[in-house]
Amino acid sequence: MRIGFDAKRLFNNFTGLGNHSRTTIDILTEFYPENEYLLYTPKIKHNSTTDPYTDKDHCRTILPDGMIKGGLWRTFRLADAARKDSVDIFHGLSNELPTGLDIPSVVTIHDVAFKTFPNMYHATDRFTYNLKWRHACRKADRIIAISECTKQDIIRFYDVDADRIDVVYQPVSPLFYTDYQGVCPESLASYVNGKPYILYVGSINSRKNLLGAIKALELLPKDLQIPIVVIGDGREYKQKVQNYIAEHSLQDMVIFSPEKVGLEGLRYLYRNAQMLIYPSFYEGFGLPVVEALLSNCPVVTSNISSLPEAAGPHSLLADPDSIQDISDKMSRILTDSTLRSGIIYRGYEFAKQQFSPDVLAAKLMNIYSQVM
Repeated sequence: MRIGFDAKRLFNNFTGLGNHSRTTIDILTEFYPENEYLLYTPKIKHNSTTDPYTDKDHCRTILPDGMIKGGLWRTFRLADAARKDSVDIFHGLSNELPTGLDIPSVVTIHDVAFKTFPNMYHATDRFTYNLKWRHACRKADRIIAISECTKQDIIRFYDVDADRIDVVYQPVSPLFYTDYQGVCPESLASYVNGKPYILYVGSINSRKNLLGAIKALELLPKDLQIPIVVIGDGREYKQKVQNYIAEHSLQDMVIFSPEKVGLEGLRYLYRNAQMLIYPSFYEGFGLPVVEALLSNCPVVTSNISSLPEAAGPHSLLADPDSIQDISDKMSRILTDSTLRSGIIYRGYEFAKQQFSPDVLAAKLMNIYSQVM
């Protein structure tokens, strides 16, 4: 089978959508090497993350070869390229499908956050995203949602028949299925090497609710207040968080990573943290939760959206609107070693089974076969 992919995010995005694209190609090429995987992208940001995919086994990378390039090529000419290459099925990995596509197609929808949290997006972005999501949902033969929560959002906002939607959870980097201990980021060594800390991983925006986690930390007894190490970046909301930290003299309790730590650094930070705190109001999936569980790191996350799916039945779930509830769950992890050990063991077993790469790859191939 010759499978084409919209690989723009794979080669140009280094957070959620890019990670999803890369791990999807990883598991497909590992477990189904008999297929040919064509990676269509308008450009490539060359670095150590993307370069391995330019000559990856069983893959071929396709760039624009005419006058039309960039986003215009991706939207209006990619379908012609796929047709020319005799692609059997096309998979839009990140919420979109090119126009004019007349071969069997699948699209992965990650979330509809621009509808559930519209204030986080400019009006023009909301309009553009809505057009692209709607087109993809109408055009695709099958729709993949990365969680049951996202599936329900697709049905709710785009009036899609539930029978057209399959749930396939987001793959996790293979590194998290190994015994690899990770490497302590040099810039954070003085804060985390041999010292207790709480970990936050994710963009710093109002939806992710870092401020709620910091306020919950303040409610803990003084002897339980250990620093939160923040891996992620943001803009206006990050400034709001930093203003709160300054006003409440919490500079020693919230440590912002000065650089990206990479997967090796993340692995170390998860494995050595007292917990991951992730009190988000909305997630399409919640990848850091699964990464933490696979790293033997207990999780406190939200009891809404897709997060109970990602966290499983053994993690501690809190109401993200309740600072007291978040604080109470944090306190339980920090004071009950038996509970913490149980969460670590059962959380790891849940994540290893629920998000096994061979199972996820098989689900994708089954969908492709259905469409074909």
